[in-house]
Amino acid sequence: MHNPGNATPDRFPAQDRFADGAQYIAGRLTQGTSGRTHTVVDPATGADVLTYGLAGPDDVDAAVAAAREAFPGWAGATPGERSDALHRFAAVLADRAEDFARAESLQCGKPLKLTREFDVPGTVDNAAFFAGAARLLQGQSAGEYSGDHTSYVRREPIGVVGSVAPWNYPLQMAAWKILPAVAAGNTVVLKPAEITPLTSLMFAQAATRAGIPDGVINIVAGTGREAGEHLVAHPDVAMTSFTGSTAVGKRVAEVATATVKRLHLELGGKAPFLVFDDADLDAAVHGAVAGALINTGQDCTAATRAYVQRPLYEAFVEQTAALMDTVRVGDPFAPGTDLGPLVSHVQRDRVAGFVDRARSYARVVCGGEAPQGDLKEGAYYRPTLIADAAQDSEAVQSEIFGPVLVVLPFDTDDEGIRLANDTPYGLAASAWSRDVYRANRATREIKAGCVWINDHIPIISEMPHGGYKASGFGKDMSAYSFEEYTQVKHVMFDNTAVAAKDWHRTVFGDR
Repeated sequence: MHNPGNATPDRFPAQDRFADGAQYIAGRLTQGTSGRTHTVVDPATGADVLTYGLAGPDDVDAAVAAAREAFPGWAGATPGERSDALHRFAAVLADRAEDFARAESLQCGKPLKLTREFDVPGTVDNAAFFAGAARLLQGQSAGEYSGDHTSYVRREPIGVVGSVAPWNYPLQMAAWKILPAVAAGNTVVLKPAEITPLTSLMFAQAATRAGIPDGVINIVAGTGREAGEHLVAHPDVAMTSFTGSTAVGKRVAEVATATVKRLHLELGGKAPFLVFDDADLDAAVHGAVAGALINTGQDCTAATRAYVQRPLYEAFVEQTAALMDTVRVGDPFAPGTDLGPLVSHVQRDRVAGFVDRARSYARVVCGGEAPQGDLKEGAYYRPTLIADAAQDSEAVQSEIFGPVLVVLPFDTDDEGIRLANDTPYGLAASAWSRDVYRANRATREIKAGCVWINDHIPIISEMPHGGYKASGFGKDMSAYSFEEYTQVKHVMFDNTAVAAKDWHRTVFGDR
């Protein structure tokens, strides 16, 4: 399916910046030493973008060694010094916003308007937020709670953090993992998905330009089975942060257990979209289409299961299908494009498989096919609406990760909330109602890390993102994320210089 030759220069004019390799270790680009290569492909055209040497265990070892060497100096910097460096970093990112937007669109197939308006500005905002958070690495006094002793709590960096990021939001995931960790004084080795390493490498280079010391941020671009697993198992890595599927997250947890690492897992999602019968139907329809199709549905918080109370059900199905049919599928670099391709032909075929199997037990109302004509070489798939599937069906229970929304009816409020909770996942959800009591009940009873009311998908740097149940544990963004990359130490002072003797006498007697 892949066309020969490089992607056209106007899509990514700076593609030759990785001529020295696609590993970024101790402040410089190097070639991977695994002996194998990988080619980054433009999913919109099938054209080759970059062929690079994959990282192997030796590259991971070198990156961890660089991070370990850099840790004492970076951890020893004052919060103000780290904050200043991150403010400079945010400025460098903002200055190169267009380069980042084009690279992200090229490797992922995201519409350029999305990367310009969402991915890149969100990343810059994250950098600015954690630049401020760096100054909040503070402990807490506990006072004299034990006689003549004064206690306080220190928050300290953990050490080398080994992070593994997915392919759906390469730039933002790099930011979500790296920024809170380095703001707290840690150093990082990040393994991006091998199919989307471009913006992670650019991110690390931008950090160097901002004056963040060599070795604080390192990138190893390799496969999960080789580079990723070696990074998670590495004895000098003190914490593992992983975003990806629940199945792979279980393997990460198993490997990390051997060295008793701290774990941060943001795993799969199957977000319910709960529409009560008093909802603004037009708003809910527009919210469902936007929430289901964001990033071509390759979003763990995307609206995937719409539960609509019976009086609105048929109208919702009809209007949602009609609105989906107006979505413009096309070249990510074309100004009028609403929906780009999936990240790869493999992912497109996986999504198509889910829809094809659903035809035997549900109604495919619209979509359900790959477009032809000028788009046939790309990994495109039309927005798809599936209705009348059973709650226990594959389309309802499994993470499809494509532009597919499944719609089911419900009768009572109790039933709607029960169905919303009836998957292993609990990352995000939304509820649609004009009734404040209904809405408030939904926020209490839906088991998810985020519940939106009369909206679906917005996120902000100041608030946490993370899941319940099989969607993992730990938070990205916000002060909660910053704290996760610290460890807590209790310090206790004897204010009298005689308490130890008194304690000895109490335990061992007067001798």
